[in-house]
Amino acid sequence: MRQIGRTNGTFGLIEEGDKILVGLSGGKDSLTMVHAMMEQQRRAPFKFEIVAVTVTYGMGEDLSALIAHCTEHGIPHKIHETNTYEIAGEKIRQNSSFCSFFSRMRRGALYSAAEKHGCNKVALGHHLDDAAESFFMNMIYNGHLRALAPKYKAGNGLIVIRPLIQLRERQLAACALDNEMPTIGDEACPSMRFDVKMPHARASMKTMLFEMEQKYPDLFVSINSAFGHISDDTFFDPSRFNL
Repeated sequence: MRQIGRTNGTFGLIEEGDKILVGLSGGKDSLTMVHAMMEQQRRAPFKFEIVAVTVTYGMGEDLSALIAHCTEHGIPHKIHETNTYEIAGEKIRQNSSFCSFFSRMRRGALYSAAEKHGCNKVALGHHLDDAAESFFMNMIYNGHLRALAPKYKAGNGLIVIRPLIQLRERQLAACALDNEMPTIGDEACPSMRFDVKMPHARASMKTMLFEMEQKYPDLFVSINSAFGHISDDTFFDPSRFNL
């Protein structure tokens, strides 16, 4: 909670009068996030609302444990139904990775749900490991210096925030485990039901960063700092030269 508070203070993620849709997939990250948001709501010296939204893919998902957990802890929770699984069946190609497809569809569904429920912000559960992996994926595979912003405006005008962006994945896993949260794992991913290759790029980045951290224990401390100290005039973009 201290780190989330510092992140919120630095980037102004949550503000008075906000109504925030919290994307709740049921995984360790989103479950930890929704509990942290509820705690922030209790502690904050101003008022804001949250509503947790779980997007279904139209696969007959069993969300009973997640629904019961939200009811038990007083978490406002809505289910947003989609037919993403059916659509993917028409578009999917053998030996293709459709993680990006499902991610885009899920993001679009969250934006639609935010509009439906009158929310001005959407909270996503990305953490520092996600940001580091995305940075190196973009650099190595796309030749692009790009990470994950703590806060940005989507094309439809919604503000997207990432309250966990300065936390480590292992912290979130420990929180979910210690508190016996009813986490939903990869079995809920629709791509598991298709004959598709698993995404290798992110897995490669995880392995690379794990090995680097063994050699440089403060690696993620430095990455977190570097993401906030950018000398953009030192790169190969003439428009940014300080001349």
